[in-house]
Amino acid sequence: MPGAAGVPSGSGFRTLEFFAGIGLVRAALEPLGARVVWANDIVSAKRDAYAANHDAAHFRLGDVRDVRAIELPADIELATSSFPCVDLSLAGNRRGLEGLQSGMFWEFARVLAEMGAGRPRVVLLENVHGFATSHGGADLTRALRELAALDYSCDVFSVDARHFVPQSRPRMFIVGIRGALPAGARRGSPPLSSSRPAWVRRVHERHANLGMHHLPLPELPEGPVDLSPIVQRLGADDERWWDRARVGAFVGSLSEAQLERLASLRDAEAVSYRTAYRRTRNGVAVWELRRDGIAGCLRTTGGGSSKQALAVLGNGDVRVRWMTPSEYARLMGAGDYRLRGATANQALFGFGDAVVVDVIRWIGQHYLLPTLRPDPAGGRTPACAQACSPGLATGLGHTCLGRDR
Repeated sequence: MPGAAGVPSGSGFRTLEFFAGIGLVRAALEPLGARVVWANDIVSAKRDAYAANHDAAHFRLGDVRDVRAIELPADIELATSSFPCVDLSLAGNRRGLEGLQSGMFWEFARVLAEMGAGRPRVVLLENVHGFATSHGGADLTRALRELAALDYSCDVFSVDARHFVPQSRPRMFIVGIRGALPAGARRGSPPLSSSRPAWVRRVHERHANLGMHHLPLPELPEGPVDLSPIVQRLGADDERWWDRARVGAFVGSLSEAQLERLASLRDAEAVSYRTAYRRTRNGVAVWELRRDGIAGCLRTTGGGSSKQALAVLGNGDVRVRWMTPSEYARLMGAGDYRLRGATANQALFGFGDAVVVDVIRWIGQHYLLPTLRPDPAGGRTPACAQACSPGLATGLGHTCLGRDR
């Protein structure tokens, strides 16, 4: 069966990567058959990281507002857009799609409109859950209306990265499809599931007039429950460990409940790992130790609560340090992703601003492949089978068919 714009179904699906960052969308989808033929980002350090891991001959460094459809490659089947979340995030300024950064959604939509009949069959958008509540939900409505006007039937769902890696990172996704929907897709309100909780169902119900659809997805796996697999083992004399005075200040800032939590873990015979954040409470900077054994959502570095510390507790000892770029990479499912020449802060920024490889791979396997390369036999596509081989896993394990890792 031919693909979009006459592309043979046996070839890789030609992909545009908007807001490409350090290239983790490409890292997730290439083993499934994606062939990224154009990518764009405005940050030169991210381009450098991208180029350290991928062929970047096609990478356009610059403002998306300067991109014109006439400059883009032809015969595109997929466009991905992880546009900035700053104005949509609950931790951001909440200016929504009128904000300078999150408003770049409109530039993505403009380029799609300029592509006319040549625009991709499928678009994949990723952003924070705050997109659904920004301006009382009006921003998401405007975005879905814009995509519908471009002939895309949209599906909305949510995936928390904690189902794949030890990091709490909930994100919402929009998949827009032009033309025939994949087998199994349905109109109307989706059933409740791990990727479509009640708030997602309400999004579908509120926008039923836009011709939305939903595609059944497998239940998300349970996911890891501790940080041990991602922790970089550093020697006791490594200078990255905080000195006694700094650890004392860290412990001294903890609340009574936090101190009890720390003491329980410190006095245990087994070693435990906990992440900690710096918060401002009643005008005072304090540290807070995460209750569970996974990391909180990685953010772009900028001071304050944006960086996470790692506390190693047990056998009567407390050691603390900042998390390393290698640990950030593993928490993003990126394994030993290379960031050639990047400073530590540039690396933390690049990973904190990226997507989790395992999550995008899962979406690719269960949504993008069935849409772009449907298997006539009804089983896994060859690309999915290849991507599920242990040698190609990029995160902590393998993610095919939603199995528990």
